[in-house]
Amino acid sequence: MIVVAIIGILTAVAVPAYQDYAVRTKMSEAILALAGCRTTITEVYVSGATAPAPNEWGCEGNSTKFVASITTDGNGVVTATMQNVMAVRVDGRVVTFIPTISGAPATAADMGKSLTGWICGGTGTTVELNLLPGSCRGL
Repeated sequence: MIVVAIIGILTAVAVPAYQDYAVRTKMSEAILALAGCRTTITEVYVSGATAPAPNEWGCEGNSTKFVASITTDGNGVVTATMQNVMAVRVDGRVVTFIPTISGAPATAADMGKSLTGWICGGTGTTVELNLLPGSCRGL
């Protein structure tokens, strides 16, 4: 009986941890899809051109097994809508990738300046942060 109880306790702890790990693994595909927009948006900022309209930065619309769609706004914020990951906690929710200049979100008024970083999983992200890969938790 003691062995059965120990196995039951270990299972109760291990199964939820494994599920979260499996979700984080699937979420890494979204991070790769978001990163694909990084070069395009950075080039537009550096060139000093006029900011494109929402969804016209040139990297939108890519869908994969776990990413339903990728959209952008007028400031270059990239958003991935999730699918087929975990019905209740993730599917239909979004992850954002925000361009920054000196730690602050970049805006269309910053055209001609160099981007200094990106915030992954920041403002606008509706996926629980503990389900995102460690490199994408609002940093």
